[in-house]
Amino acid sequence: MSMETALALVLLATGLLAACDSGTEERDAVASTRTVQRPYLPVPPGVVPRGTAAREAALAAPGPEVTPDLLARGEEQFRAFCTPCHGASGRGDGAIVSRGFPPPPSYHEERLLALAPEQIVQVITHGKGRMFPYADRVLPEDRWAIARYVKDLQARGAGAPPDRGTVRP
Repeated sequence: MSMETALALVLLATGLLAACDSGTEERDAVASTRTVQRPYLPVPPGVVPRGTAAREAALAAPGPEVTPDLLARGEEQFRAFCTPCHGASGRGDGAIVSRGFPPPPSYHEERLLALAPEQIVQVITHGKGRMFPYADRVLPEDRWAIARYVKDLQARGAGAPPDRGTVRP
């Protein structure tokens, strides 16, 4: 093989390899299997992300009107997100307790009976105690539905612990 042929092959191979490398996002034909990675840039102070006003409005009291559909949605979301810890009846006897985790408080305790729905929405949003926030998992309208369902559960007394201290005649 002559020197010119070898040099031509090397230049051809280099050109082909360079053509395959999409490396930048300015290329028109970027392969679908390639991703463009950008460095993390924190949000500058004072900047408000898009959609913040709408999310805040969705969380504002008094929330949506209580309807049978809202309560049904609340029950569905409650079963999906809340029963693992709080249990189906809200007594704090969910599956995690049987696995050694400390039980969460019962919704039927006096201090939780006194909570307004907007306070329950805030706890779902920001978390409290051992409960972590669900803001990234549960939509604002579903947080309201869960809160209304919890208040309905409390009003019905479903799952309330039996009254052992009262002697009935």
